[in-house]
Amino acid sequence: MRDLSTYKPAAPAPVTLKGRFVTLEPYDRAKHLADLWEALGGADAINELIRYFPNDYYDTADAFGTWLDNVRDNSGFVTLVARENASGKVVGMASYMRPDPKNGVVEVGSVAHGVAMKRSPMSTELHYLMAKHVFEGLDYRRYEWKCHNENEPSKVTAKRYGFSFEGVFRQHLISRGENRDTAWFSMIDSEWPVIGKAFEAWLAPENF
Repeated sequence: MRDLSTYKPAAPAPVTLKGRFVTLEPYDRAKHLADLWEALGGADAINELIRYFPNDYYDTADAFGTWLDNVRDNSGFVTLVARENASGKVVGMASYMRPDPKNGVVEVGSVAHGVAMKRSPMSTELHYLMAKHVFEGLDYRRYEWKCHNENEPSKVTAKRYGFSFEGVFRQHLISRGENRDTAWFSMIDSEWPVIGKAFEAWLAPENF
């Protein structure tokens, strides 16, 4: 058993994580909002893309940006914007959420992949980079993935990335005026060496 008597990791902070396909940058409203809004489909598509987020619908980039500012300032979210290395274009986002540095726990969430990012190695590399930072950069013990229990694609993706299903929290939230049961997944530090190698094998240059 690991001796945790002196275990004191830091809270997640804005960080740049660079891969072969995608680079993750700390969200900055002035730098990223307009491009992120466009990458996620703007008012015509963003609300369908984030329909399982437990927050408002958005008609304008400013409203979406205000939400991102609020969760950063009031909830400790660290939102990272994904930029495609080949084109330099913003293609999506994800956040470190609900940080609990005392216990070495953090969640990945508010994941939104734009059209350019879907079904591409960028999406897999994004989650590899974020998980690697959690376990190797922050020395955290537990990394969580939670989603609406009706969000089948998210549940399939969590399992594909190596998260273990832990159960369903019934009547966990009221989301957009309706009940939300939340499916709960995690990976822990002792599992990361094997999971990390699986990510690296999948992302190896010879596969592309």
